[in-house]
Amino acid sequence: MTNATSVTQYPCRYDTAGSFLRPERLKQARAAFQNGKLEQATLTAIEDEEIKKIVDKQVQLGLRDVTDGEFRRSWWHLDFFDGLKGAEFFEPDHGFIFNGQETRKGGVKITDKLAYNPDHPFFAGFEYLNSIVPEGVVAKQTIPSPSVFFPNKDAEVYDEHYQYDLEAFLADEIEAYQKTVQHFYDLGCRYLQIDDTSWGMWASFSKNVINPELKPLCEAAVKAINAIADNKPDDLVLTMHVCRGNYDSNWAGAGAYDPVADYLAQLHIDGYFLEYDDERSGGFEPLKKIADNGRSQRVVLGLVTTKKPALEDKTLLKERIAAASQYIVLDDLCLSPQCGFASTEEGNHLTEDDQWKKIKLVIETAKEVWHS
Repeated sequence: MTNATSVTQYPCRYDTAGSFLRPERLKQARAAFQNGKLEQATLTAIEDEEIKKIVDKQVQLGLRDVTDGEFRRSWWHLDFFDGLKGAEFFEPDHGFIFNGQETRKGGVKITDKLAYNPDHPFFAGFEYLNSIVPEGVVAKQTIPSPSVFFPNKDAEVYDEHYQYDLEAFLADEIEAYQKTVQHFYDLGCRYLQIDDTSWGMWASFSKNVINPELKPLCEAAVKAINAIADNKPDDLVLTMHVCRGNYDSNWAGAGAYDPVADYLAQLHIDGYFLEYDDERSGGFEPLKKIADNGRSQRVVLGLVTTKKPALEDKTLLKERIAAASQYIVLDDLCLSPQCGFASTEEGNHLTEDDQWKKIKLVIETAKEVWHS
């Protein structure tokens, strides 16, 4: 494919967080596979067909970068961690708690030295995606951020190997991520997004400034993300989506970005996807920290919610973009949905038609604001 990054800056003025609602055919096939009624080869063939459809739809709508909708995953994060050496998926006694709702059960155990896996299933998935993307469009890969994997029993990440020695764990995790990112690059990836719920949750647990007990985790996250960013090839775009939880149209965290803004501004990434779809996200004032950090970075405003089917008012979206531009110049801003439409295979409470109307709204609004 043509390297579209030579003519289009990423993140694009209109972009997406990555995941899309799973078609019913795909849900049925995955359930049949889990129940032993469908072979892996048949499931993969169905996944390929549905991914081709979702890619074609994204291209048809005019997106300049596309994903596979995360159609091969059950969870946005656990499937990736399970594919690394030294980690394995398990079902804990309880699910995560999202605004009073318990999710499906899922967690990860660190059972050995954490390491890069050259046979990680995400690599084959990206190869297929990259092979079907037309010229002029970039295949975007999404993976969870390293901070999501920090050992934490509350987050159902259990450490049976490092015994919660964060420094020892961090050294191995950074190396595993650096090699994984390089492998994606070698396969042709030029746009990689890391998804991070940690910053949103840490902000939720703090008021105005970060709680002292969370500072070591914030510092470790900056260290890990920057070690990845500083090691990547120059022509690989690296962005980060800061999420407050997205499960079955529910959320896990609430709070402004102010407590974590100083840490976010230290990151050596190319762009931020920030959720701003409702009052839980606070104001745009923290964007000034990024604007003043001396780096050339774009901020993608997630103003269009993926949790509800109602379509946002275009005039209001433009007003909010203008409000954000008081803290960071308009040329450094972009627009997207606040999160994916299906961070887990359950998906949010929208129809596929609702989903595409949201994407169309993002594209139309961005074109009118930035004339591009």
